[in-house]
Amino acid sequence: MRFDVVSLFPDMFSVVSELGVTGRARKQGVWSIGLWNPRDFTHDAHRTVDDRPYGGGPGMVMLAEPLEDAVRAARAGRADGDSVPVVLMSPTGRRYNQALAEDMARGAGAILVCGRYEGVDQRFIDRCVTDEISMGDFVLSGGEIAALAIIDSVVRLLPGVLNDAESARQDSFNQALTGLLDSPHYTRPECHQGLSVPAELLSGHHSNIAAWRRRQSLALTAARRPDLILAAREAGLLSRADEEFLKGLGGGMA
Repeated sequence: MRFDVVSLFPDMFSVVSELGVTGRARKQGVWSIGLWNPRDFTHDAHRTVDDRPYGGGPGMVMLAEPLEDAVRAARAGRADGDSVPVVLMSPTGRRYNQALAEDMARGAGAILVCGRYEGVDQRFIDRCVTDEISMGDFVLSGGEIAALAIIDSVVRLLPGVLNDAESARQDSFNQALTGLLDSPHYTRPECHQGLSVPAELLSGHHSNIAAWRRRQSLALTAARRPDLILAAREAGLLSRADEEFLKGLGGGMA
């Protein structure tokens, strides 16, 4: 797995390349990263990467040529350069989710392009970009934080990255949880500031623990993300026991 990142701030990516589980995985050779600064592909003394928009308006627009040259260099450095996806971080892109992270984890990586300023020249998008991804209905100062989130969420799914492979299967939104939110977690001490660990988790009875976690997952999802309950129901992922429990919650989830 290899990610190439086109960014004006390549130093930001030391967060995933050097730290935590992703940093350890990179050092172990599980994945690799290439960093490409568009300023290195300019041809003027000021290393200009942006200009005023045609038609007027606020802000500046990133130039197509430095971006295109950076993507071309990233492609040339990859064995799959002709087929690798080129993904632009953009508020107009499709919403990123766990299913997309899992799909990317089955591939060989991508070239991630981090926009800045008011936007990116559309001609670069038309010529080079194969996909656009958004983190949600909000705007960031640049695409770097979104690209970091994608790299982290994908790399942690790769075999051998997490100490316990089952950890990823228990993540919120994972299909092992039928796309619902994860249940609450507890660790030592057994009692903290008068709050005790739920008795079910101390029982040692695996089926009871699993049932408790499922009920907690359903309750939490119904309270905070009812849309995920509806999606799971439409996909036929809720059992009769799930539906009976949701009926007991009320609130129109049945």
